Amino acid sequence: MYEEKTLTEKEKKIYEKNHKFYWRMKRTLDIILSLLAIACLSPILLFLYIIIFIDDPHGSPIFIQIRVGRHGEEFRMYKFRTMIMGADKMLDQLKEQNEKDGPVFKIKRDPRVTRVGRVLRRISLDELPQLFNIVKGDMAIVGPRPPLPQEVEQYSDYEKLRLAVTPGLTCTWQVQPQRDDISFDEWMDLDVDYIAKRSLLHDIKLILTTIRSVIKGEGS
Repeated sequence: MYEEKTLTEKEKKIYEKNHKFYWRMKRTLDIILSLLAIACLSPILLFLYIIIFIDDPHGSPIFIQIRVGRHGEEFRMYKFRTMIMGADKMLDQLKEQNEKDGPVFKIKRDPRVTRVGRVLRRISLDELPQLFNIVKGDMAIVGPRPPLPQEVEQYSDYEKLRLAVTPGLTCTWQVQPQRDDISFDEWMDLDVDYIAKRSLLHDIKLILTTIRSVIKGEGS
């Protein structure tokens, strides 16, 4: 059952710490690695764009969605489209099938997901356009996944700690085996723990773990 947590004075002090050097180094690493990735993966990005359009030519292969970033600032997040057009309008019909607790929605066999979309999600390739969000500064390579505005509206003070840092392409939750079986409370704890312990070395370890997970096809 979803359980709301409150923020202790100790936790508040942890997240008020100054991390200027870390932020500068992290941002530099983000720009260099994301630009290199875009350059190296550009043929794959183009191939996926074409395949998605062929599979479902009724809309753009790029899906743009409003997400919440650092300090609650909203931004436009890019993804390869993995659902049919008008998928958002079908959400109300599917809410009773939600398999997640807390303010998030997810079902394993979502009927809105396209054939190509299922493959992209399994190996997390649908997230690749977010490399451009990283270059823009909306996101980082490593950080809590950016939530939807309607999810943030239901956050407790404890959960809002996720918004103290720039959201990421990958995170501790993202690389967990069977991550969809993790409860909302456990997910939030993983993100809060990451924020408390964040360092460049830890970020690099998560990047390498993410690459291994993608190669092994351990996505959702």
